[in-house]
Amino acid sequence: MKSKEKYLPILLFSCIAFGIMIGGMLNFPNRKLSPKNASQAKLNRLINFIDNEYVDDVNSDSIVDLTVNSILEKLDPHSIYIPPSIQSSEAEIMKGDFVGIGINFYMHNDTVAVVSPLPNGPAEKAGIKAGDRILYADKTKLFGRNLPSDSLYNKLKGNEGSSVALTIFRKNSNKKLKVNVIRETVAIKSVDVATTINPTTGYIKINRFAETTYEEFYKGLSDLKKKGITTLIIDLRNNGGGYLERAVDIADELLKDDDLIVFTKNKKGNIDKTFATENGIFETGKVYVLIDENSASASEILAGAIQDNDRGTIVGRRSFGKGLVQREMDFDDGSAVRLTTARYYTPSGRSIQKPYTKGEGEKYNHEFDTRFESGELYEKDKIKIADSLKFKTKKGRIVYGGGGIVPDIFVPLEVKKGEEGVAYLMNTGVIGHFVFEQLDKDRKKYANLSLDQYLKVAKDDTTLVSKFEKYMSDTGFDVDLSNNKEYVKKYIVAEFARQLFGETQYYQVFLKDDAMIKAILK
Repeated sequence: MKSKEKYLPILLFSCIAFGIMIGGMLNFPNRKLSPKNASQAKLNRLINFIDNEYVDDVNSDSIVDLTVNSILEKLDPHSIYIPPSIQSSEAEIMKGDFVGIGINFYMHNDTVAVVSPLPNGPAEKAGIKAGDRILYADKTKLFGRNLPSDSLYNKLKGNEGSSVALTIFRKNSNKKLKVNVIRETVAIKSVDVATTINPTTGYIKINRFAETTYEEFYKGLSDLKKKGITTLIIDLRNNGGGYLERAVDIADELLKDDDLIVFTKNKKGNIDKTFATENGIFETGKVYVLIDENSASASEILAGAIQDNDRGTIVGRRSFGKGLVQREMDFDDGSAVRLTTARYYTPSGRSIQKPYTKGEGEKYNHEFDTRFESGELYEKDKIKIADSLKFKTKKGRIVYGGGGIVPDIFVPLEVKKGEEGVAYLMNTGVIGHFVFEQLDKDRKKYANLSLDQYLKVAKDDTTLVSKFEKYMSDTGFDVDLSNNKEYVKKYIVAEFARQLFGETQYYQVFLKDDAMIKAILK
């Protein structure tokens, strides 16, 4: 790799780690924080002194934010402050829906470009198509202004049943159109797909644990059972967590009555145990759970419950290692704090929280560097385990605590050793932007192709990877993909399938050459 790329793994892992940090296990009680003791009163008086007496004008809100962040940094890596601007969008994501027009888009050359309208969503019903540019929302100009994301979203969101008049430029016909869209409640899926890999094997991909995840999972599993599956693969790769309860609900569908799922212990030593009920719909078929270094929190609860009860097989690489429970508490200004209130333990009694030193969040988040350097992403024997943290599953198998879930079947990274940045580049969204721009050059070329016809064209196309290399170079990253051409092409072709045909078709293409799926099927 060239000079810029060698820093790519660290950069990407840092971003992913931050996502895991804010996407951890949550419980949302309706609490308000108020000052009650002398220390809190002192802090309030200091802010008042600055407001009233300091020689220059100072934004006291920014001082408060800095103070809160400074306090939380001294606690643990997962106790965090969420400002109002982020909290509202976070709440929507975890709720599982929002009111809007229903499009996937990104800013392409300072213009809102529609990657795809959501199936059966308001935009699709109004006739908006992939590749359309949204120039105006009512009379507000959206292009050429570098609008911040929250301003842009606010123009497209609104009250349910309200309308927005969009001015659209359709590039492939070179026409400007007026489209009236009626806003509706739009689901934010946390289960990407529930499909079959073969007649007896089902596959469910969960991207996070939101309020609606259990309902989405249950529907998907029910549909797969009707198709006659006897084996279920649950994909938790790159799933940073979410609501503990949703992970417990899903585990309950797979475990037998009275199997322990998880237990938590708080500051006072109080232990709260959660057991499976008798109402599981998939208690006897084979179960495989896919994890990687970005599977955290609620993902680890589900994987740990399956592993410790000897209910299934964990496949992949060692998970992130987050065993702390956060509770969200709201401030009156719309901000919130997520505060660690307990530790959780898998059924065998192990904590999978990786070590951390208070106040050293940066070092904690860069623990991925150690995984690169140790070689554990390529060899299971390189995973450091502590013999002092040895536990036994229900059937007596040895498992270890102290730093994530170690898989039963290890599957290394598919890229060449030393080029880990390529693997994580594939999960940044840049492939989606590249494919959009390739399609945008001539959408008519693909308009009448079936999936099988497209795959035949893609198989014979030897230019895709080199075009992507040039695209990356043009955006400022020189990436050498010569040692990983087939790996990168798999992602590119699958993304073409997604943007042309849909989410299910993406996974149909992608999973055919997925190393973890191959490890299971063989």
